[in-house]
Amino acid sequence: MIRLFLLSLAAAMPVAAAPSFPADIDFFEKQIRPVLSEHCWSCHGPKKQNAGLRLDSRAGLLKGGESGPAIDEKEPTKSLLLAAVRHEGELRMPPKPKAKLAQQTIDALTEWVKRGAPWPETTAAEAPDWRKHWAFQPVVNFTPPANADDLWSRTPIDRFIWTKLRDKGVAPSREADKRTLIRRVTFDLIGLPPTPEEIDAFLKDESLEAYARLVGRLLDSPAYGERWARLWLDVARYADTKGYIFFEEPNYPWAYTYRDYVIESFNKDLPFDRFVMEQLAADRLVGEDRRPLRALGFLTVGGHFMNNTHDIIDDRIDVVTRGLLGLTVGCARCHDHKFDPIPQADYYGLYGVFASSDEPAVQPLYEPPPKTEAYAKFATEMTVRERKLREFVQKKKDELANGARTRAAEYLMAAHALRDRPAQDDFMLIADGNDLNPKMIVRWQSFLARMRRTKDPVFAAWHRFADVPEQEFATKAHVILAELKASGVNPIVARAFAEPPKSMAEVAKRYGELLSTIQSHVAGTLLIGGWPLSVVNAAEQEVRQLLLDPDYPPNVTVGDYGDLDLLPDRPSQGELQKFRKELEQWRATGPGAPPRAMALVDAAKPTNPRVFLRGNPFNLGPTVPRQFLACLSGPDRKPFADGSGRLELARTIADSKNPLTARVFVNRVWQVLFGRGIVATPSDFGLRGDPPIQPELLDHLAATFMADGWSVKRLVQRIVLSATYRQRSEERPDLAKDDPDNLLLGRTNRRRLGFEPMRDALLSVSGKLDRTVGGPSVPNFLAPNSTRRTLYAHLDRLNVPGVYRTFDFPSPDATSARRDQTTVPPQALFMMNHPFVAECAKNIVGRPDVTSRVNPNEKLDRIYAILVGRPPTERERALAIELTGSASAWPRFAHALLMTNEFLIID
Repeated sequence: MIRLFLLSLAAAMPVAAAPSFPADIDFFEKQIRPVLSEHCWSCHGPKKQNAGLRLDSRAGLLKGGESGPAIDEKEPTKSLLLAAVRHEGELRMPPKPKAKLAQQTIDALTEWVKRGAPWPETTAAEAPDWRKHWAFQPVVNFTPPANADDLWSRTPIDRFIWTKLRDKGVAPSREADKRTLIRRVTFDLIGLPPTPEEIDAFLKDESLEAYARLVGRLLDSPAYGERWARLWLDVARYADTKGYIFFEEPNYPWAYTYRDYVIESFNKDLPFDRFVMEQLAADRLVGEDRRPLRALGFLTVGGHFMNNTHDIIDDRIDVVTRGLLGLTVGCARCHDHKFDPIPQADYYGLYGVFASSDEPAVQPLYEPPPKTEAYAKFATEMTVRERKLREFVQKKKDELANGARTRAAEYLMAAHALRDRPAQDDFMLIADGNDLNPKMIVRWQSFLARMRRTKDPVFAAWHRFADVPEQEFATKAHVILAELKASGVNPIVARAFAEPPKSMAEVAKRYGELLSTIQSHVAGTLLIGGWPLSVVNAAEQEVRQLLLDPDYPPNVTVGDYGDLDLLPDRPSQGELQKFRKELEQWRATGPGAPPRAMALVDAAKPTNPRVFLRGNPFNLGPTVPRQFLACLSGPDRKPFADGSGRLELARTIADSKNPLTARVFVNRVWQVLFGRGIVATPSDFGLRGDPPIQPELLDHLAATFMADGWSVKRLVQRIVLSATYRQRSEERPDLAKDDPDNLLLGRTNRRRLGFEPMRDALLSVSGKLDRTVGGPSVPNFLAPNSTRRTLYAHLDRLNVPGVYRTFDFPSPDATSARRDQTTVPPQALFMMNHPFVAECAKNIVGRPDVTSRVNPNEKLDRIYAILVGRPPTERERALAIELTGSASAWPRFAHALLMTNEFLIID
């Protein structure tokens, strides 16, 4: 909330004082710099400054040109820059009407200016040497400091903490009381409050091993996996929907299988290195047990970005590199990273890995289907729906192929009209059913380009005539014809051009007739790859060979599910979508339908990626190999050679020699348990990230984590058993003076419950929590009858509930580094007024162990024990008895206790 407040100030403050939050810098690098580079700097850059305006630095924006500053410091939204890109008034940039920027780009520029136009700047002299940066150094298992006067430490962790506190001249805090400790560790490990019985048992156990046994019990609870899975799902940008798309089904029906995989992995303590490898390449690792296929949801559960392939791949690169390595590799999509040692070529090396990985049209089963009557009925109906879809697709494919053959002359002319334009991709054109098919035009365009490159003799005449300017065609046609005859053009083509053509339209017509004639000679056999028994001459066979070429436009291949861009008219698209939707809905929700994994598979032919200059996929640069980052590979880096390279990438990331993977993860765990990581920028360990407060401790944790077989449970256990974790949270004047932000952990940080543990706690204390583990996501999680843990709530990426935002739930649009901790009025209003909370308060009073206590004092004791884990004080008792004189008052009293800090805060 503090950040949002500062951003709101940024819109009103002078632009020169723009904040430099990491998110703002990331926004600039991804959304703004590429736009300025592509559209502005050629005229307003270092080599040329039209109208005296230079836009390649923030200083240039503030200085402006002949028309004044490009940005209005007092009213940013009225800035000249924004008026120009909106084409408001006489000044329009880009100047041509048809060159106006896309609205999405204009919106991004507007948002950037509102934020204060943040612009990261550095010079070579200021840039540190990345080779000396701590994050790129090998992990070292530092020996914990030994101090004879250290009587406080219980574990090696504490010795690091104690030493830093001693050097600061302060002492650690005393250990928290047992009631506080059991509540803290229970919420941290399983995300639920302890029951009164669990508190009583812990208080009565006076042995030295009591706390260790408590920790062991919590680690063995099925709820442990649920709690830690939700924390990982933030990193994995989990949601149950695809986000912005066109016509397809918006839901991921099998997203929950990835969530359940994560729960199971934490519960069985799957080694983290194996956890990483399965999430990147489970399809290459599975044997008879196919359940790990669900792990690939880590890659596939992200947004679909209107099905823009480049954005989907960028999202996958981002979740892998920021989520697992703590590096902002996505900043190198359009240019070399401005701060970290990540050239643009390395980004596209990873791009090639994911471009060489396909989502199968039908997601695989990860368990054998059950041999039940319900499944048999499901499979029968599935076969019927698949047949209907295939028959429709085949019909449309035949119509498309026949049209491409009979209208070859029209397609040739359409491709000729586009000869100077690059081939397009990732588009959707809507046309009348009788129009030429846009996708088929692109296929003819691509085919003709190949014919030119290979100097094919059948199309030699086409290319020679196509190179003649229209105004010179009539005078040069006969000259070209003489040249073609002398060059040995295909005899059939030569006969077609016995007389000079008068225009390219006539050239197209003759080619169309030629192709149609040869086609008719082999009708009934050509389409299935056969040849007639009669002998054909070499010239005709040369043409026939082209007609059989898979790239010949009419020989289009269509998957069983069809392709929308091969059906340009809306009725056909609507019919295809109807068949698809019926099939997919049945596969996902039909009675007896078995669950599936959101998997990836290696493409049959890996992609050799090329750099997109300035991030533009239609401005291709050099080819680069699929490979890992140079800064983490050393001098012996080799390109990936095994399929897409995902398995090699997974092994490289999970390698114990990788200096980042273990560090990044143990820092995330530390952040969960203390509210702040040893590195305060958990997804940015690069040169712009914060340095570790305790670098030796971070390395010690990372090294012992790997030495323990990458066991997450042992890592968590090691931290929560420490004296550091068990400290009290009370404020201390000496710490407030010498360490006001508690960076050295001289006490425990108080933390507000996150939304999920808060809602789960409400259900738990009301006695209504459904402890079933796993299964499909459930809608209406705030309905009175919704009793599953919040982890299982259906999450719509495009419509995240407002209450989630109120309680700092992270956006599922991208991997989340950490959750904010804000305190705003709507949080209190939710607890005060929402029917869900009122229903929980009513259910608390209706619990059998409360209703069975007739005596008001006993009833009060039980309610306090359930909600805050202690008996009421005498003052609280007197006040409560006064307020609960009638039966109807008890729910209101319970509701009041639910709103207290003691219920909502972890001490």
